[in-house]
Amino acid sequence: MNTGLRITTFAAALAATFGAAYGVGQGVGPVVADSPPKHEDEHTRPAPEPERGGGHAGHDTPPAGGLQISEGGYTLDLETPRVTAGKRADLRFTVRDAGGRAVTAFQREHDKELHLIVASRDLVTYRHLHPTRAADGTWSTPVDLPRAGGYRVFADFTPDKKAAENLTLGADLAASGPYQARQLPQESATARVDGYEVGLTGALRPGKASELKLKVSRDGKSVTDLQPYLGAYGHLVALRSGDLAYLHVHPNGEPGDGTTRPGPDISFTATAPSSGSYRLFLDFKHEGEVRTAAFTVRAGGAAPESGTPEGHADDGHGH
Repeated sequence: MNTGLRITTFAAALAATFGAAYGVGQGVGPVVADSPPKHEDEHTRPAPEPERGGGHAGHDTPPAGGLQISEGGYTLDLETPRVTAGKRADLRFTVRDAGGRAVTAFQREHDKELHLIVASRDLVTYRHLHPTRAADGTWSTPVDLPRAGGYRVFADFTPDKKAAENLTLGADLAASGPYQARQLPQESATARVDGYEVGLTGALRPGKASELKLKVSRDGKSVTDLQPYLGAYGHLVALRSGDLAYLHVHPNGEPGDGTTRPGPDISFTATAPSSGSYRLFLDFKHEGEVRTAAFTVRAGGAAPESGTPEGHADDGHGH
């Protein structure tokens, strides 16, 4: 994945009609966001319409990408457009070139050829997955989505070609079952997950690069021995409320480069494509397990105050 910011924007309709239930053949009732299964290579997190900024709020804003299912001569072919909420399923997809051929050569970035993000459109459920590729170019990964509704799948990769650029392609995924809408969690500068507290300082700014710092602590003490995960001490994904504009950044400095030490502070540089509410998901590793802390912030407004921690992705975590 890019060490710089990757942004994608899109406005796609849900894959099925919402009513008393999402999908068919299911009883009506509330859906509880159960904790996702713990797994070393998986992660898990709605939202009002953002203020439109066109995705190019300033010269510092990277070009928008991932708005389409096809871009730069490549297409995300999602072979599993629907799953059942609460049931483990095999998510399968292929990246195809302009001639329709399955792509089988990718550049490895942060220990992986391709990174896959799955997020619910209400931004309550979030997964960062690392699928495996078969020789014919078909990618697959198990996924267990706890709640019915519409989801977006993001494939982040770089083809193994000279001067190839990183791409993020997006496709819609539906999880059938009883559906209940949830509100975007309130803004907060702190989040808790599995006994850890993560504090956020800095503000996300539209059209302008800004620094975000996150500090991990436990039992009131700073955690100074964070472990590298996929070649970094932390991974940050930001999704804009409403259309799920996508940003993926890595810390300022990587393990072993002399600029970042393993400690409680993880620094990122990010640029929001527009003003509006965003959901931030931080993946960090400590004592052999990866956890996800989640925050709601607003670009173009005041930084959220430290207060009651709002929680973590999907009322649980998963990697």
